[in-house]
Amino acid sequence: MDQVTRVLLVDDDPLVRSGLRLMLSGAPDIEVVAEAADGTDVLPLVDEHHPDLVLMDIRMPQMDGLAATAALRHRPHAPEVLILTTFTTDGYVLEALRAGAAGYVLKHTPPAQIVAAVRNVAAGEPVLSPTAVKQLVDAVTSAEHEAAATQRDRQSEAVRLLGQLGEREREVALAVGHGRTNAEIAASLYMSVPTVKAHVSHILTKLDLNNRVQIALVVYRAGLV
Repeated sequence: MDQVTRVLLVDDDPLVRSGLRLMLSGAPDIEVVAEAADGTDVLPLVDEHHPDLVLMDIRMPQMDGLAATAALRHRPHAPEVLILTTFTTDGYVLEALRAGAAGYVLKHTPPAQIVAAVRNVAAGEPVLSPTAVKQLVDAVTSAEHEAAATQRDRQSEAVRLLGQLGEREREVALAVGHGRTNAEIAASLYMSVPTVKAHVSHILTKLDLNNRVQIALVVYRAGLV
């Protein structure tokens, strides 16, 4: 790969940072340009090193990763943020996305998948681990429980929406609902990544949705996840 993704590591545990640096150094297209032990160091280090992506922990002593992400993403031309944490609480997932993070991955994720997540988020493709997708969907579904519509009505509407899709679009939607990346979908459905992106775009247009998380929510409501 010709383009190198410059990464800032942010984690208060030096052993975790060391492990991440070692892991990412094995990828020829990724360079760790700096490390931070607290969210308060993020903005100065971004100004100094101009990373393409910040790999951010949540729990840190002075400023947590959510606050640091919000502060960073309010700036123009801010680098993408990928949250890498041990916490799967739905509140954290929602707060991270609201703060502007483009990805949420758990630390027990296999190294190759973490490297792939860095590449995807740096390329502008949102990444959520399957656990994070489930937590997010559960949170949204729980919030909607108090709405007037019944669960059966929501499921019927989701089934109706998915019925508007072609066969391949429906397969792609189901894969998105399981939290798979475009590359993983392409491999499992034997199509190119640009074709997957085109299908995702068509699904969003046909169902009048804004992003992949909303596709996952429709699939979840339809009872397919």
